[in-house]
Amino acid sequence: MQLFLDTAELEEVRTGVQLWGVVSGVTTNPTLIAKAGQDHETQVKRICEIVGNVSAECISEKKDDLIVEGRGIAAWHENVIVKVPMTWDGLGAAKVLAGEGVRINVTLCFSVNQALLAASVGAYIVSPFVGRLDDINQDGIQLISDIVAAYREQSIATKVLSASLRNPIHVQDSALAGADIATMPFKVMESMVKHPLTDQGVERFLGDYRKTQEPKAVEAPQGQAAAKA
Repeated sequence: MQLFLDTAELEEVRTGVQLWGVVSGVTTNPTLIAKAGQDHETQVKRICEIVGNVSAECISEKKDDLIVEGRGIAAWHENVIVKVPMTWDGLGAAKVLAGEGVRINVTLCFSVNQALLAASVGAYIVSPFVGRLDDINQDGIQLISDIVAAYREQSIATKVLSASLRNPIHVQDSALAGADIATMPFKVMESMVKHPLTDQGVERFLGDYRKTQEPKAVEAPQGQAAAKA
């Protein structure tokens, strides 16, 4: 399972890609771009220079407008994946854009039927939202598992991207459910490495190593000690 960051912050992307070496892509949306305080196109291009597989979201609503906007976004950089909403207009636009060779991420998926529709128009990625389903007392991880099972049964190549992940358990469960990709906020990824036994082990090993580096007292030969006495 590939790990993506759900962010528009360049420093977070650089850390995940260049320092940690674990990030394979980034998902963005208008809310994240606004939080970063940057122009949409400019920031997406900057992120694309750091990592491949960068989802950039359309904000149009009608099919024809989505097609025009999607073409424009796809032209920003070769690493861009165009995000369209799970609506009839979004699916119609996705069909056209995918036919032109644009990689499409159909977002805001909340059912297996929606995932089947996304696959039918040639989506590269479908994004079920785990956390938002959990918020209304539905099992988001079960949806990931069901979509993966349906895709495998039908030999569908569309990738399942587990989105709206709120904690490391969501990441773990997404992997166990068979998701191809998991995207998460920086803080969630940061917490994946943490475990109290790891911290204790590192502290103990370093402590033992430091003890071996401490200077040892040199004992005088027995005869010299007697002479001095």
